[in-house]
Amino acid sequence: MSERHLNTLRSISNEDRLNAFRLLVKSGHNGVAAGEIGKELCIKSSTMSSHLKVLRHANLVRVNREGRIIRYFANMDEMNSLVSFLYENCCTGVEPKDHEDQETLEFSV
Repeated sequence: MSERHLNTLRSISNEDRLNAFRLLVKSGHNGVAAGEIGKELCIKSSTMSSHLKVLRHANLVRVNREGRIIRYFANMDEMNSLVSFLYENCCTGVEPKDHEDQETLEFSV
């Protein structure tokens, strides 16, 4: 798995970040102002700022400054890339090899 896709998965592995991303997806092309994201999700602004920074680093959100307002948008191209990667590499009929150790699975094509 590429480091890029691992970073994307890590970024949405946190419930608050996943909820923020969902909110941005629902907002579509309108996006959501930074302060409104925290208010909507009942997360204090300093914590929300940290979460948005993680999502931005993973390229899952885009940012647009409108004067004093910072508006966030979901980057669906990046999410679609992750979904495509997972589908191609995890969901295309790949079967696990017989393995005594059930904790680590190897896959064969």
